[in-house]
Amino acid sequence: MSDTDAVVFIVDDDKDIRTSLTRALRTRGFTVQTFDSAQAFLDAYDGEQPGCVVLDFGMPMMSGLDLQEHLNAKRCPLAIIFITGHGGVPESVLAMKAGAVDFLEKPFRQAVLVDLVETALDLSREKYEARERSRGIKLRFDRLTAREEEIVARMISNPAEVSSKEIGNYLGISPRTVDHHRARILEKLEVSSVVELIDLASKLKEATPGDSPNR
Repeated sequence: MSDTDAVVFIVDDDKDIRTSLTRALRTRGFTVQTFDSAQAFLDAYDGEQPGCVVLDFGMPMMSGLDLQEHLNAKRCPLAIIFITGHGGVPESVLAMKAGAVDFLEKPFRQAVLVDLVETALDLSREKYEARERSRGIKLRFDRLTAREEEIVARMISNPAEVSSKEIGNYLGISPRTVDHHRARILEKLEVSSVVELIDLASKLKEATPGDSPNR
């Protein structure tokens, strides 16, 4: 599953549902893969493929909500549409709060599902592209040495005090040494100013909440 083209994954323990939905979606040109359990899907999914998961809410062993929680924790670039034969308001609220595109109760019109799948695939591609951009930014920060990371951290936490003299005083090194490090930092991060550096760090923080660009 390394291809970046989005796929519709149908995860449902009801064979008839899998068959009918597969037929309907493939007829409309979607690439479809099916799984009879959440665990079977996890065993096959590499965590990288963008796509839409048409997910049965009430499966045994690992429920659809459990699978959603797992995928969210792994930051997988997937969008989820829940389907259920016995869902209620509390279940749908939980699913939607966790980021589901929609929560459909069986029976539903296949045309409705098709429209939702198109929306979900667009959302998934956006998530995939955003994650790839974030990875690219992180790779740039990973080029920094320990000393360069200290300087970057100081610039980010004290944007009003970013002169070489101020940073040098804080770290106990000469302004000339700071100048040398600053030039290397800008080169490695592929930016031309401290303003761009701080903006780049903020983008990484937004994409990876709780993480720090200087590790």
